Amino acid sequence: AAGIPVKERVKVSQNWRHGRCRKETVLKWKCKQVAPFSSTFLMPWMELDGEYLYLSQAENIQAYQLCPDDTGLQRHPQAIFSGHQEDVCRFVLVNSHIVSGGGDGNIVLHKIHGSYSVKFSAHEQEVNCVDFQGGLIVSGSRDRTAKVWSLSVGRVGQCLRTVQTEDRVWSIAISPLLSSFVTGTACCGHTSPLRIWDLESGQLLTSLGTDFHRGAGVLDVFYETPSLLLSCGYDTYIRYWDIRTSTRKCIQEWEEPHDSALYCIRSDKNHMIASGSSYYGVVRLWDKRQTRCLQSFHLSSPTSSPVYCLRFSTTHLYAALASALHVLDFTA
Repeated sequence: AAGIPVKERVKVSQNWRHGRCRKETVLKWKCKQVAPFSSTFLMPWMELDGEYLYLSQAENIQAYQLCPDDTGLQRHPQAIFSGHQEDVCRFVLVNSHIVSGGGDGNIVLHKIHGSYSVKFSAHEQEVNCVDFQGGLIVSGSRDRTAKVWSLSVGRVGQCLRTVQTEDRVWSIAISPLLSSFVTGTACCGHTSPLRIWDLESGQLLTSLGTDFHRGAGVLDVFYETPSLLLSCGYDTYIRYWDIRTSTRKCIQEWEEPHDSALYCIRSDKNHMIASGSSYYGVVRLWDKRQTRCLQSFHLSSPTSSPVYCLRFSTTHLYAALASALHVLDFTA
């Protein structure tokens, strides 16, 4: 919000609250029509930094420049980062580095400004999720393991630890304290889909929650602070955990009103949460101080697509669906 006049900030804030925005489809691509979550289904992922939006499309990650006059983004990528033989499943953007995991079982590291890149074989099956902090990469895979990788000089791509999760790993995140990481798993082979592991030893520190139904897999996790964590997934709930107070019970939860699985989640680390549903491209905005959904936006009709990833800035929300990138402009 820096640099935006106070009057404009108030207007934008009201627009978010009341759902007033301009919707636009800014990019389209061909969709592979096969079963969701098969390794051949195109599931785009994205990251935002100040000037660029990074979007995975099939085996590449493309950087699109955001237009300074709030008119969306330039339609042609400024840069393309490649290296995978199959689709990119997830990637993160940290400290001018992109770390991606792919359906080919590899992890690829790119330096954004420069030609430096490293690729190494990481898992026997697709790498569903990755995170990167403090010189370490964590990865989770369909092969029922999570792994910790070194990026220090001379040890790049060396596996430091392997954690047996007994379940497919859908989501992963390193704690901001760099002491532990959380895995969100499928909740099929193991009864707890949310577990926190020690980054140094790989030992299980704690499981979050109890009495999850079989198949209540966690598809996205997001640390707000070292002790506050958001999760969402197949059981249609957003859960807000405070590890300081209880690991058995979350401090708040919100149910998706149309009983849809939730594929992705983000917060502004204050009061607002945005979630992406599995049907009809539904994006919902939530206020932590309220129990009901604040606003909802339907971005795909008549064909139904999940919202695979969403990101937002002070003024815009970007949502990646199966065949298009949509933007909601709240400056309107």
